[in-house]
Amino acid sequence: MPPIPETIIGHARQCRELMQDIEHANIAHAYLLSGKEHLGKFTIARWFAWQILSAHLPATERGIVKDQIERLIHPDFLCMDLLWIEDVMDDWGVISKASNIPQTHRSKNTPAKTDQISVDDIHVLLERLAETRTSPYCCCIIRRAERMGREAANAFLKTLEEPPSNTVFILTADNERSLLPTIISRTRSVRFSPLPERDLQPLLKGYEEEDAGFILHLANGAPGLLLELLQNPEFLRKHKQLHSQARQFWQTTSIKDRMVTVMTVAERKVNPDDLILHLGLALRELPDVSNKPELTRAYTALVQGMQTNAHRGLLLERFALAVTQIN
Repeated sequence: MPPIPETIIGHARQCRELMQDIEHANIAHAYLLSGKEHLGKFTIARWFAWQILSAHLPATERGIVKDQIERLIHPDFLCMDLLWIEDVMDDWGVISKASNIPQTHRSKNTPAKTDQISVDDIHVLLERLAETRTSPYCCCIIRRAERMGREAANAFLKTLEEPPSNTVFILTADNERSLLPTIISRTRSVRFSPLPERDLQPLLKGYEEEDAGFILHLANGAPGLLLELLQNPEFLRKHKQLHSQARQFWQTTSIKDRMVTVMTVAERKVNPDDLILHLGLALRELPDVSNKPELTRAYTALVQGMQTNAHRGLLLERFALAVTQIN
């Protein structure tokens, strides 16, 4: 097995499993790399595609293939990542650095409003797969495959039932349960879990203990999030500020102060998922939280409610009132 590059943090077992398929000539027609976001699934998907497309080549040419994959110009490598969205993600220069599937159809007739993968996106992808190839295999990555709508998922399922010859689909999913069970059953599943702190600590050399502890705490075993916190000081500053607000939310007895915190979501100053994350982290930091199970139940109810179609602002307001009544 070739050495795992430094860009891949942890997940040695998963990498070995994938490489064994190549070494034993047992490459599946489809793989599903699943686990919560920021674990490194997409990085490993690209690495695996490189290993497949360069396995038959001498060492001198493998670097060329790697460069072509990174620049999305390899003729037998397709990647569906960023999608064009009207007034949100409409910079073709940015999109072209992440996806090499034609997307002009998304801006015509009825411009796309979300990043849901449509049946037209799947049809365009399949048309690209039908083009002439130069390698023994063709690799196609679909990032966050749970974005497929039902019609798109059914169209893709037909392809998995009768896959093109020597084509390898590599799907990543942050939420495997959102995929059709029939799609899951037709893939080779590789699951990813948060990494232990010992795998992440080497990245924090040179950082003050307090900052390193906070970053590890926030990353929660996700190397992608940890690296983003390290590489983007403004991103880290915003999370520190939000965490301070979350701690104040639990410590105050003022309903007014709690409402100010939750209203930042209604006013679109804060991403609701980020606020929920920090409320959970700050709750665990309370010295006497084990003696107040009602707080944990109120937070759990909020998390469950946020996964429905209920109005998020109202959920947060009710949550703030419930916590105040408990205290």
